[in-house]
Amino acid sequence: MLTQFEHFAVAEMLGKPDSPPRANGTLCFGSEWERTSFGIALALAKEGYFEWDDFRDELIASIGKWEGDHPSDHSSWNYYDQFLTALESAVVKTNLLAISEIRELFGVSGQANPQ
Repeated sequence: MLTQFEHFAVAEMLGKPDSPPRANGTLCFGSEWERTSFGIALALAKEGYFEWDDFRDELIASIGKWEGDHPSDHSSWNYYDQFLTALESAVVKTNLLAISEIRELFGVSGQANPQ
């Protein structure tokens, strides 16, 4: 069950370019890291670390960049890859973590994508 804030955040995205994948109106997650990323973003916004609308701006920018980089081939598209990129950007912009700390946490040298 969604809290009032979570319901607001999810409903605010409905039908917009940054809207998460759904099946029969329910959010769809292909793997646990996607669900966790979504939950972390909601929790950080709810606790006031960043504004939900600021996070959405990051997400829309990430989606736009991906679409610009892949104008004719959408075979590698994954909404939550863009979601995670936006979350990483929001966390860095608000000085919660440095990019190097994120990389260290996930044990990666590139984008923090724990697939």
